[in-house]
Amino acid sequence: MSTPLQVESAVKSRYSAAAQIKVEALCCPVEYDRQYLKVIPTEVIERDYGCGDPSKHLRPGETVLDLGSGTGKICFIASQVVGPTGRVIGVDMNDDMLALARRHQKQVGDAIGFHNVEFRKGRIQDLALDLEKLDAELQASPIRDASSFLAAEARAGELRVTQPLVAGGSVDVVVSNCVLNLVDPRAKTQLFQEIFRVLKMGGRAVISDIVSDEVVPQALQDDPELWSGCISGALTEAEFVRGFVEAGFDRVQILQREATPWRTVAGIDFRSLTVEAGKGAARADGTCCDAGKCC
Repeated sequence: MSTPLQVESAVKSRYSAAAQIKVEALCCPVEYDRQYLKVIPTEVIERDYGCGDPSKHLRPGETVLDLGSGTGKICFIASQVVGPTGRVIGVDMNDDMLALARRHQKQVGDAIGFHNVEFRKGRIQDLALDLEKLDAELQASPIRDASSFLAAEARAGELRVTQPLVAGGSVDVVVSNCVLNLVDPRAKTQLFQEIFRVLKMGGRAVISDIVSDEVVPQALQDDPELWSGCISGALTEAEFVRGFVEAGFDRVQILQREATPWRTVAGIDFRSLTVEAGKGAARADGTCCDAGKCC
């Protein structure tokens, strides 16, 4: 059985390679609004992999968090949609992808006339822990034995509370493009809870991902190549929707469901699905109340 570390290692390795050279068919081909692609460098576009376009559901002035931001393509599109009064935060754990995105950050901002994008290093199932801050702590106090390991764990816990990567209730919209499936199943519940935590009351998640029509069997889950290929970690459509509901979201709706499967593996169909889920019900006056407690 694959361990969380093996899953994460397989994903990191494949996407580090995909940041260096374009990988064909790593995920579904998607058509994006060409007006937003004009200012985005070719290598960003070619080395970004997704299965949908959550950016087309954004609005001017919003603060947006992109989970698994990769080369930054969705972030750079979103920055143009939300405009100069909006803000976009990309989170990724892959150093190579982050480096590529940051390398073009100023260029894109200069081209559109404003700078409203930043990229942060973190795991999307643990949005409180800033991995670059933790890296700095570990460089200053390396792990040499059990005692220093426990001290590092304690420091990571402190960072989550005192200097969170993404603060609770701080963003209007969480988007993601074909990344939730890359998280180990044992962390999926925490992942949905983290999306809920960082959203403001009245905010929403717009998530494009790969889902299956049957539960993915263990044999496929044990295949590292299928893990990094957006297959092994796919939830069924029902499980995907239920993940939002169980985390506390309401107004969960399917925005887009591809009728034709992207891939069929071992007789199981895998297809792209885009879901919107709200945190708290909005009233006519624009105020909100706690999810599940509005009358």
